[in-house]
Amino acid sequence: MNPPVETIRLGKQSRDQLIKIKRITGIENWNIICRWALCTSLREPTLPPKRKISVEDGVEITWKVFAGDQAAVYAGLIRNCYLRQNSKSMSEAEFTHAHVQRGLGFLASGTTTKNISDFLKR
Repeated sequence: MNPPVETIRLGKQSRDQLIKIKRITGIENWNIICRWALCTSLREPTLPPKRKISVEDGVEITWKVFAGDQAAVYAGLIRNCYLRQNSKSMSEAEFTHAHVQRGLGFLASGTTTKNISDFLKR
């Protein structure tokens, strides 16, 4: 299955959220946090907002690093949700970026999250 995007590009705000989540949870790799963010956002029934972001001072993660050996699973999840939400207002790549960004916002917003166990309950 072809990847929905070659590279995940995130702006400075998303990078700052990744740093916060990493500090709180102890999860070492940003690609793992981004996977959780994607899944957190995909479970929401609404379409994420399409945002124009500057990738200056941001983060770039290749699809291969982002998805790892589960690339087909993540591509299938994204494609299924893309079709289900009738997301014709954005490309599949924009859809993927928007979900990762929204998911990072969700995960970074918790004030009661102090460790990985709290993080998993969200």
